[in-house]
Amino acid sequence: MRACLGVLRSSKSYSSPRLFIPICFNLQSLPTFHRQHRTYTSAVSAAELQFGQSLHETHPHLLRPGERITAQEYAQRRSRLAAKLPNDGIAILAAADVKYRSGAVFYDFHQDPNFFYLTGFNEPDAVAIVAGKTHHHGDHSFHLFLRPKDPKAEQWDGARSGAQAAVDVFNADESGDINNIQALLKPFIGAASEIYTDLALQPKPSSIFSRLFAAAPPKAEGLGRLFENKKLKPLKPLMNDLRVVKSDAEIANMRAAGQASGRSFTEAMHHAWTREKDLAAFIEYKFKRHGCDGSAYVPVVAGGQNASMIHYVRNDDLLRKEDLVLVDAGGEYGGYITDITRTWPLSGQFNDAQKDLYTAVLSTQRSCISMCRASAGMSLDKLHEIAEESLKDSLSQLGFNMSGKAIEALLPHHLSHYIGLDVHDTPGQSRNVPLEARQCVTIEPGLYIPDTDSYPAHFRGMGIRIEDSVCVEDDHPLVLTTEAVKEVDDIEALRA
Repeated sequence: MRACLGVLRSSKSYSSPRLFIPICFNLQSLPTFHRQHRTYTSAVSAAELQFGQSLHETHPHLLRPGERITAQEYAQRRSRLAAKLPNDGIAILAAADVKYRSGAVFYDFHQDPNFFYLTGFNEPDAVAIVAGKTHHHGDHSFHLFLRPKDPKAEQWDGARSGAQAAVDVFNADESGDINNIQALLKPFIGAASEIYTDLALQPKPSSIFSRLFAAAPPKAEGLGRLFENKKLKPLKPLMNDLRVVKSDAEIANMRAAGQASGRSFTEAMHHAWTREKDLAAFIEYKFKRHGCDGSAYVPVVAGGQNASMIHYVRNDDLLRKEDLVLVDAGGEYGGYITDITRTWPLSGQFNDAQKDLYTAVLSTQRSCISMCRASAGMSLDKLHEIAEESLKDSLSQLGFNMSGKAIEALLPHHLSHYIGLDVHDTPGQSRNVPLEARQCVTIEPGLYIPDTDSYPAHFRGMGIRIEDSVCVEDDHPLVLTTEAVKEVDDIEALRA
């Protein structure tokens, strides 16, 4: 996950350049960095600096100029959030922690999506504050407190961007040392009319900042005391409103992820496979080979009856030529994900029963995708109902008893979810409201037939799901993952 934030930028300023007016509290004992006039111009040469993430100037082999999300777009996002805040209101967000597998062995770092959406900053142990309009000025300010430069620590863990880069590269008005966070935050909290944050409301601490809320009551300096008698409001609803509708750049990132991932699926279908883990390794390698930063989630590679387990990720079984294989996987590009599922015959050719069940799922998916347009006025819940009815009709024609709630056993998951920076993006966003243009969703009908006498013998044990990532447009859908073939004839032609 990398942000496209440049140091040697053209002289492009905000639409309303302004002087930063600091909140008037005595912080003279704490070193901070301030921006005096906000522009995108800096005389600092990136060649002389190191940062905690890839930038175009440091990694031109990975990032072209203006690729992915620009510094200006991050600034516009913060401005849109600030416009939702009341006078003297602030929003406080924290970066994600490094997660440890065991001891000193860590997982790949993955930034908190809301924090990344507003800052483009991809390091742990940081706090961002977006301050809304005040009585002193009508705009907003952005404050980014992070880890200081530390040559000894960086020798072990890699470069840090540091406080000066927070101002020069990430366009913060003010930056400072995260180790002084309690003292740095105190004036903001004291002056705020309302505080929007999800940190104090989380059931389990998940960042360097939110851990301070878990301090034992006797610790008088615990950060939680700063919020006593303050009006806290959840930030997530505001962030969901911002994130659920995608910009041109976000859609381009998701299309790039979909294109690379789709090609990887189609290449995988060219080959004969005998082990799930080999297929899993191949497709994850291809994601990166085609330009993705990596996998968006742990892939599902499920042969035969393993496909009936929705989140089967062991991927350690043998693959049998007479079975189908279901693969649910997707790449990540610039922090944005794609989500694809394809099911195909390991022999290269569908038998009659496999083709009949597959065609039922494919027809339903095609129909639902065609309604992913704002003009249709459809919600995700309504599309799910349409998918259930379509599958019930098809299954009845194939000899299934579809009375009562039989479809719920065969389609146990929802047809769709929102996608973006998260695989399940904007958590909590309603699926019962009409889709809007520029929202991105999955369409993923499936059928999972138990191996019991309750179902026709020739379909038992099959699991089929077909999933694409789709961007809703005004009058038609934009399928982001079209490179992954799914028509019966196209799949069979790959091994002919």
